[in-house]
Amino acid sequence: MSTRSRAALLGAMAAAAALTLSACGNGGTSGGGGNTNFVTGNNGISTAPEGKRSAAPDLSGKTIDGRTVDVADYKGKVVVINVWGSWCGPCREEANYFSKVSRAYADKGVQFVGINTRDTSTTPAVAFEKEHGIDYPSLYDPTGRLMLRFKRGTLNPQLIPSTIIIDKEGKVAARALEALDDTTLLKMLKPVLAEK
Repeated sequence: MSTRSRAALLGAMAAAAALTLSACGNGGTSGGGGNTNFVTGNNGISTAPEGKRSAAPDLSGKTIDGRTVDVADYKGKVVVINVWGSWCGPCREEANYFSKVSRAYADKGVQFVGINTRDTSTTPAVAFEKEHGIDYPSLYDPTGRLMLRFKRGTLNPQLIPSTIIIDKEGKVAARALEALDDTTLLKMLKPVLAEK
């Protein structure tokens, strides 16, 4: 390999590593512009008051295991959307918590849906879900197009993992732009679930 080729390869590897690191964080507060009516609490959870919430966008498509899911079909339930990637360390940290809470609330009017992003194939995503006992569906979104459907300022595509709670009316009620444990996830979920 020539010196020029080696330098080009090293440069490309450094750029890819920088992109991967910037796209997977263990916290952050920026949702990026736009008026989403979110109020951020001291626990990192942002909430939008009833009556001032934006409708959730169309979130439908193929899952990592080849099925079709449309989040609109879950209207009447509280939907927890978790944006994750198998390549993301903080996603691995929170996955067992999401598995645990999704099972505990499966018969309480709550549906979990993942959005798998930036995995170049579904193979590592399927292995990730199997390893962490995740049995709810995950939409396959390698390019982030589903994330971009949310109202500007709702999500920051560089902050993975992120979690969105959609209320029973199909509106965005809460978000966290960082990894969550089960306690924080429940603090985010329970108030929305208690709404009439």
